[in-house]
Amino acid sequence: MPNRLDLPSDFRWGVSTAAYQIEGAVDEDGRGPSIWDTFAARPGAVRDGHSGAVACDHYHRYAEDIALMRGLGLDGYRFSIAWTRIRPTGAGPANPAGLDFYDRLVDALLAAGITPLPTLFHWDLPQALEDGGGWLARDTAYRFAEYTAVVADLLGDRVPAWITLNEPFVHMVYGYAMGIHAPGRALMLDALPAAHHQLLGHGLAAAVLRERGLDVMIANNLTPVRPASSSEADQAAATAYDALHNRLFTDPILLGHYPDLSAFGVGPDLGGSVRDGDLKLIAGPGLDALGVNYYNPTRIAAPTDPGLPFAEAPIEGVPRTAFDWPVVPDGLRELLTGLRDRYGAALPPITITENGCSVADEPAADGTVSDPDRIDYLAGHLDALAAAVAEGVDVRGYFTWSLLDNFEWAQGFSQRFGLVHVDFETQRRTPKASYAWYRDLIAAQRARRAG
Repeated sequence: MPNRLDLPSDFRWGVSTAAYQIEGAVDEDGRGPSIWDTFAARPGAVRDGHSGAVACDHYHRYAEDIALMRGLGLDGYRFSIAWTRIRPTGAGPANPAGLDFYDRLVDALLAAGITPLPTLFHWDLPQALEDGGGWLARDTAYRFAEYTAVVADLLGDRVPAWITLNEPFVHMVYGYAMGIHAPGRALMLDALPAAHHQLLGHGLAAAVLRERGLDVMIANNLTPVRPASSSEADQAAATAYDALHNRLFTDPILLGHYPDLSAFGVGPDLGGSVRDGDLKLIAGPGLDALGVNYYNPTRIAAPTDPGLPFAEAPIEGVPRTAFDWPVVPDGLRELLTGLRDRYGAALPPITITENGCSVADEPAADGTVSDPDRIDYLAGHLDALAAAVAEGVDVRGYFTWSLLDNFEWAQGFSQRFGLVHVDFETQRRTPKASYAWYRDLIAAQRARRAG
């Protein structure tokens, strides 16, 4: 039962969202275009021609959404700040209306007793910066640090901890290597400069935050990598994939160097992207906490395509989400204990910054929304998290994805991850059964602490 979870007394409960997925109002109050505005306008890029132009209309309905958060009894809310609301072209003067929105949002969260946890970059790069090369260009990292300073100066008196980047691996691979997310480039291994420049941006932004006495995090999408068999070829492929997915964006920050990418024909300078002093800057401020986004393990076999040193293999015999992702709760325990074993004393405390599932849930005739598969998913993963804590992993909080059904990137509105159902035509919010379950779990954990 969820009320028997053995977690630290100061464990933090939250939910996560992202600006482009919920805010809407893309043409209001001086906001500039982002790469997702451009990508979504491309015919065939997003399922059913959807976009985040309206999304959940959170820009106008944030008070209603904070009331829903308050009803859950949350400790924290992880959201992202739209860079193009602050600096519409990615550089130049700040936009007062954009600053005012996040100023009001933070004050409203604090008034509700909820600690804000902002993410500075959640994939919505200003289009003007992409026109200049995007994350393939070193200059973007410096523009990111400037934007960080503007926002930190506005909110740093009320916001103690900040996430620099969300899932830089996914942004590099889907956006720059495969072209299935914005900005839609299909460069394969030539996308690797986007890895280094995102990390350089993290290091520069981390220094800005530390200068202001603020805590620094990054949210990495991580996955336990399992070889498809005990064969030497499958194990070598799994090692290569693990280096790319898990270590590329973690080793430089925690260990000060890139992992071995020789299986990809890439040296430690990532094809000439790394300059003297870069790795010291990336690792320099360290992390106060590591954000971990977990959804499923990955099974890897020897390559079938000569272009890559690995091939993905299916995970069979387990339930699957509406997104067709395998449901393997113990993978979270495996991941967390693996991080502890790999990084040892270099590993900071961990916060689960995303974990959740897509379910094909719709209101019944009486208006209620039943989502037992989501409840089972969350319960199983929280059991796995508690098992990792029992094995000595320092996990400080859990932020489920997501508060609201929202714009799910290239899948448009076809995938529902929310604890709250959103009717995208009327914007009506309906708490699902999982909302009540999560609310009761949090209350039970608090009662257990007090007792």
